Amino acid sequence: MANNSLETSSSDFTKNALEAVIRIGVVVLLASWCFQIIRPFVIPIVWGIIIAVAVYPAYFHVRVVLRERHRLAAILVTLAMLVILVWPAVLLGGVLATNVRGLVNHIRNGGLTVPPPPPGVEEWPFIGQPLTEFWSLASINLEAAVQQLEPHIMAVASWLITAAAGAGLAILQFVVAVIIAGVLLAYATAGHRLTHDIAKRLAGERGTGFADLAEATVRSVARGVLGVALIQSLFVGLGFVVVGLPAAGFWAFLCLVLGVVQIGVLPVTVPAAIYIFTTSDTVTGILFLVWSIFVSIIDNILKPLFLGRGLDVPMVVIFMGAIGGMLLSGIIGLFIGAVILALGYKLFLAWLEVDRPAVEGGSETP
Repeated sequence: MANNSLETSSSDFTKNALEAVIRIGVVVLLASWCFQIIRPFVIPIVWGIIIAVAVYPAYFHVRVVLRERHRLAAILVTLAMLVILVWPAVLLGGVLATNVRGLVNHIRNGGLTVPPPPPGVEEWPFIGQPLTEFWSLASINLEAAVQQLEPHIMAVASWLITAAAGAGLAILQFVVAVIIAGVLLAYATAGHRLTHDIAKRLAGERGTGFADLAEATVRSVARGVLGVALIQSLFVGLGFVVVGLPAAGFWAFLCLVLGVVQIGVLPVTVPAAIYIFTTSDTVTGILFLVWSIFVSIIDNILKPLFLGRGLDVPMVVIFMGAIGGMLLSGIIGLFIGAVILALGYKLFLAWLEVDRPAVEGGSETP
C-alpha cells in the first residue's frame, strides 16, 4: 500500500515537473520571440524613454500653461525637440556636403589656390619645419602636394564615408526616438504608474524609491554631461565667431561632440589659439587664449553643480557610471551606466542595512 502511494506521489511529481518545464519553456520561447520582433526598435525606444524623462519638467510647464492639454503639450514639445535637436544636425550635414563638393570641384578645375605660409610658422616647435615645406609646396603646386597625401586622403575618405553612413542612420534613429518620446510624454501619467508597478513587483516596497532614483539619475546626467557640454560649446563658438575663425560653427559642433564624450575642447581650442596667434595681432591672440583657458576649465566648475544634484547618491558614483557606460555602450551608455551604477549602489547599501540591529536608547555599540 505504501509502495503504491510512493509510486503515485512520484508520478504526480514527475507530471507536475514536466508540466512546469513545458510552461517555462513556452514563456521563454514567447519572450525570446517578442524580443526578436522588437529588437530593431530597442535603441530608439531606450532613447525615447531617456529623452522623455529628461524633458518631462519642460513638458509639465507647457502642460500647465495649456491647462492640462496633455496631447497638445506633447506635440508642441516634440516639434520643439525636432527643431532644436535634429534640424541643426541635418543642416550641418548639408553644409558639410556642399563644402566638400565645392572643394572637390575647385581642386579638379584648378581654381583652388593656397597662400604661402606666414613667416612665424617655421618657428613652431616640432612641426614648424615640415609644415612650412609642405605648405610652400602646396602654394606652388597643389597637385604635387595632394599626391603626397594621396594614401592618407584615401584612408580618411573611406572613414568619412563610413562615418557619414553611420551618422545618417543615427539621425534617423534619433528622429524616431524623439517621436517615441513625444508619445510617452502624452501618456506620462500612465507610464509613471506602470513603471512604479513594475518596480514594486521586482523590489517590493523599495521599488518606488528605485524608480524615482532612475528617473532623477537620467535628468542629472542630462544636466551634468549634455548640458555642460552644450554650454561649453556655445561659449567656445562665441569666441570663434568673435575672432573670425573660419568654419566656426563646425568647430563649435566638434567641441560639443568632444565635450559629450568627455575628451574636452582642448583638441580644438589649442590649434585654434595657435592659428589666431599666427594670423591676428598679439592682443587678439592673448584675449582668445585667456577665453579658451576659461572655457576649457568651466566644466570642472559646472559638473559638480549639475551632476548628482538632488540625488541621494555621491556624484562620483554617477560620474563613474556615466563614463564607464559610455566606454561600454557609446553615448546611450552615459545614461544607462549611471542608472545601473546608482541602483547598484543603493542595493548595496540596502543589503548592508538588512541585518543591522536597531539602536536603542540613543547609544551605539562601537
